[in-house]
Amino acid sequence: MSPQGQERQPPYRRIAAEIRHRIERGELRPGDRVPSARQLTREHGIAIATATRVLARLRDDGLVVTRPGAGTVVAEAAVPPRPVRARPELSRDRVLRTAVALADAGGLAAVSLRSVAAELGVATLALHRHVRGRDELILAMADAALAGAPLPAVEPTGWRARLEVLARAQWAVYRRHRWVPHVITIARPQPLPHGMAHTDLALRATAGLGLDRNTRWHVAITLMTYVKGVAVNLEAGAQAVQDTGLTDEEWVDRQQDTFQRLMAGGGLTTMDALTAGGVDLDLATVFDFGLQRLLDGIATLVDRPVQGGAPVDASGRAGHPSHT
Repeated sequence: MSPQGQERQPPYRRIAAEIRHRIERGELRPGDRVPSARQLTREHGIAIATATRVLARLRDDGLVVTRPGAGTVVAEAAVPPRPVRARPELSRDRVLRTAVALADAGGLAAVSLRSVAAELGVATLALHRHVRGRDELILAMADAALAGAPLPAVEPTGWRARLEVLARAQWAVYRRHRWVPHVITIARPQPLPHGMAHTDLALRATAGLGLDRNTRWHVAITLMTYVKGVAVNLEAGAQAVQDTGLTDEEWVDRQQDTFQRLMAGGGLTTMDALTAGGVDLDLATVFDFGLQRLLDGIATLVDRPVQGGAPVDASGRAGHPSHT
């Protein structure tokens, strides 16, 4: 392509082509790290959304893969460029799948109507037939992600098993799509069909337990708030691995001397003693531990003797339900 043609290319395609040429010339060999999204923003003066599209383009072409602890590296065998094919008809589903892929690769900052349109090879205005704006797009993306929650076709028996299955299904969604917990709000309910179906499942789980309706709502919302609260840390952790090329465990090992000095100098003797020999603790173990303790707490409401047939309210006291 002529220099003039390269200048007319979108920046993400031009930068992706430069990295492709480095791979083809052998400057970057299989297993070598390619620049991270943050490095690309610094080196080329581009936005983080553009940088994530560069990496997504290389990944789609089979030139790079993402490896835990190593970041984005050159693939073992470069895949030949895909043949040019007729583009499928634009649809809302295709728009959402493309937007979700951009968010999975670069977070919500990588998603705009313009970036989605560019990825699809259509004019930005063409998207308005399917979404009215970015806010609607983001909500629809989150609901599409929740639609993929690995819920069983047949609900398990027992309130605890049902709530645990729901919590773990949502956790799986958040781990796959780390941006989703940053979209979901608790204080202001959102019109998400699949999200509402999750809430309905949580409410059904506590049917027939002697809890009043206010308590059943508190149980459902508290459970989902807990899962979201832990999950909001997933994206920052993944970004740190991408930026540093170190797993969380490797990073802690490198910081061990610093932590030891702080604990010794600050008189943090209990922390120092309980850290000796290592601690098996990460977001997954925190999630598992907290989920079981939360379910244990709900069990104290469920197992509490009911006085005079009155349902237990959200405070744990037996009382008569409100008719307002």
